[in-house]
Amino acid sequence: MTEELEARIELAAAMRVLNHTFVAHASDSATLKKLAGDLRDAVATISNGPRRDRLALMRAARHAAIEAAGGEEVAFVGESAESGFSDRAVAGIANPTSIEFDVDYETDEVVARFTLGRAFEGAPGRAHGGMVAAAFDDVTGWVIAHIQEPAFTGELTVRFVGPIPVDTELTVRARLESRERRKLFITGELTADGVVVATCKAIYITVDPTIFAGAGDSR
Repeated sequence: MTEELEARIELAAAMRVLNHTFVAHASDSATLKKLAGDLRDAVATISNGPRRDRLALMRAARHAAIEAAGGEEVAFVGESAESGFSDRAVAGIANPTSIEFDVDYETDEVVARFTLGRAFEGAPGRAHGGMVAAAFDDVTGWVIAHIQEPAFTGELTVRFVGPIPVDTELTVRARLESRERRKLFITGELTADGVVVATCKAIYITVDPTIFAGAGDSR
């Protein structure tokens, strides 16, 4: 991991804390206006740097991984490399609007633990359903990474069966249930304090690795 990426991850983590703290706490108008000015100054400073291109980063990381593998095709490159994956929405560790996941693999299951802070609150005290769906989408994607088959979400169905609290550790367990040609069928459950509060069914469509990260720039 480069020094720049480490610094980006550190700043993104601080910004995530700021997001949730800002929503969860009141402050006087003078303090808020000063902080707004400080942040505008920070935006001006950062915007002076060169633009980041995730496609270019993913291509470069993939080509480097293929070279390191002796010319063999590589399906995925990890977040530890400057691959652009750390910038992704929902779970990118260098993305200040993301969710911080702690992911483990238990046999054939992906287990992700995380907390939805106050910036993700919908109804008072409850997590916004869209953020729950986004969490399911990303954790089921970890299943794809685990089996090393690049794929895109074709369908995601979420069923809410109980209240999902904010500021409480949540756990998603997900696994590959079956496959049908290019379709991968993945299921998962979300628990809070050991109680299932939501379930999901996802269908992923597999793609050639060169399409996933190595195709021409469609823009």
